Amino acid sequence: MTNFEFTNPLLLWLLLVIPLLGYWFFKNRKKDQATLKIPSIQAFKAHQSILPKLKPILYVFRLLALSLLIMALARPRNVAVSKKSKTVRGIDIVMAIDVSASMLARDLKPNRLEALKKVAERFVNERPNDRIGIVVYAGESFTQTPITSDKRIITNTIRNIHWGELDNGTAIGMGLGSAVNRLKDSKAKSKVIILLTDGVNNTGFVDPKTASELAKYLGIKVYTIGLGTNGMALFPVAKDINGKLKFDYAKVEIDEDLLKHIAKQTEGKYFRATNNKSLAAIYDEINKLETTKIEEFKYYNYSEKYRILVLFAGLFILLETLLRFTLFRSLV
Repeated sequence: MTNFEFTNPLLLWLLLVIPLLGYWFFKNRKKDQATLKIPSIQAFKAHQSILPKLKPILYVFRLLALSLLIMALARPRNVAVSKKSKTVRGIDIVMAIDVSASMLARDLKPNRLEALKKVAERFVNERPNDRIGIVVYAGESFTQTPITSDKRIITNTIRNIHWGELDNGTAIGMGLGSAVNRLKDSKAKSKVIILLTDGVNNTGFVDPKTASELAKYLGIKVYTIGLGTNGMALFPVAKDINGKLKFDYAKVEIDEDLLKHIAKQTEGKYFRATNNKSLAAIYDEINKLETTKIEEFKYYNYSEKYRILVLFAGLFILLETLLRFTLFRSLV
């Protein structure tokens, strides 16, 4: 990026003197001319010269030279600015996402899973300097993407998350355990897990509290999110003869005590998302809580422009001096 500037712009106020000097000269120009009083100028008419009419150009040169010197004193220059950013403290984040059948509930639009995918993708795009991984879990857990800085891979992974690829159930402990396993060898200054579920731990061979203790030991902070409206929601309850899901209202059950315990033990925070808007707000808050420190270095390259002004000012002064002591000498 290149900008033009004056180092001493206040000196440009001196340019206001130039019109005053010009006015003073034209008002007093006749005093600088020799006069001869004679009863008649008839004898001089044939010998009139154009030089007296051109003499004011000497003062124009002088005023131009003075103007250029004032601008040169203000030091005009071009400033080329280049920037370089350096991540001082990166964050490694693993998003552990519940993909059990209850994530197809329609209390969020169009359903919980699709609402989450949209918010999660935006969250990833707003973390350009961090590494992110994706773990999905239901009755079992699976690492969809190890932690990586390639945001294209992560967003594609999120878009391709679907229900039905894992055994049904809600194994919160296994989901958290897999996320911890992804981060245990991380060298990042800050390690974070965002654990989202819409149910109660009802399967799996890893106890959620044990997984949270391991996260604490490894210095991993866990943000937990309970997803689902308060009261009743439209859940998938069965499949018809064509294999299409049938929905009916059922009570929303989320083990909030467990999620609060996990967050507290790991110095994280628990959130409850009851609709699309609150879910988006939660990820925005986490985004603000976990900031990546970046140092920005600016490099300035100055190109001074005053020399050309001084050169032209000297040229006008030289030209005025030569004309004054040669062509206009007899008139001065």
